[in-house]
Amino acid sequence: MDKVKKSGRGYTSWTDEMDEALLPTFVEFYNKGDRAQNGWKPHVYTAAVKNVHDKSGVEITKDNIISRNKTFDKHYSIISKMLATSAFGWDWTRNRISVNSDDVWDDYINVKIVLESYFLQNA
Repeated sequence: MDKVKKSGRGYTSWTDEMDEALLPTFVEFYNKGDRAQNGWKPHVYTAAVKNVHDKSGVEITKDNIISRNKTFDKHYSIISKMLATSAFGWDWTRNRISVNSDDVWDDYINVKIVLESYFLQNA
């Protein structure tokens, strides 16, 4: 049995195969209404751990699932904010974000770099 590969900081290195096993589990239980106030109901974590192991052969824990879910939430927040602006849209054919022009993307990246630099200097 494979163990989860850890990076230098002890984080779990998730693979596409692991995500492809985890996400349908979340969708299935979301559609059943199995969300709790602060996350998923306990049996959802059990099913997620089992499904990831069965489909990818990797042993993970509930804490790994919780951490990955937080990452999904961060990504969702970023994408939602992007899609709320007129310069970004969703390409339903390719299932990814579309941008009106390269200039829009360059401006978006430059703003992110400036903001990160500011917060790092003032932390």
